[in-house]
Amino acid sequence: MKRNYKVRFHLAKGKNFMKWQVRSINGEVSYYDPFKVSLRLSNCFLRNQLGTSNKIFLGANKTVCAWVECESVSIESIGDAEGCHLRYNPKVEPNWTLEGKVVDGQEFNEILSYNRSLYTKL
Repeated sequence: MKRNYKVRFHLAKGKNFMKWQVRSINGEVSYYDPFKVSLRLSNCFLRNQLGTSNKIFLGANKTVCAWVECESVSIESIGDAEGCHLRYNPKVEPNWTLEGKVVDGQEFNEILSYNRSLYTKL
C-alpha cells in the first residue's frame, strides 16, 4: 500500500494553530479547520516516534512525534463522530490508544476526523 499523505494536528503557534495538517509525499501542505470539515482517511497507518513521545510524557515540551500515514484524504462536510475514539496525547499516554489498548503501528481501513478527534471502526 502506498501512503501518499501524513496527517496530524498542528500545534505550532500561528494562523494554522489547532488545525489539521495534511502533507502530501510531494511536500504540498494544506490546513483544515476541524470545526468546519471532517477528513476521511483511507488505508491508514498510525506512526509514533516512541522515544520522543516518552520524553514528552515525562515532562519535555511537545514536538512532532506522531501522525497518521494514509493512501488518500477526502474533505467532507462535518458530520457526526463515527466509530471508536482513537486517542493520542503524549502528555497523558505516549502511545496511540483505542479503547484503552496501545495501537501504535497498526493499520486501519478508514479513520474519520470529527472536530479535534479521530474515530475508526473496529
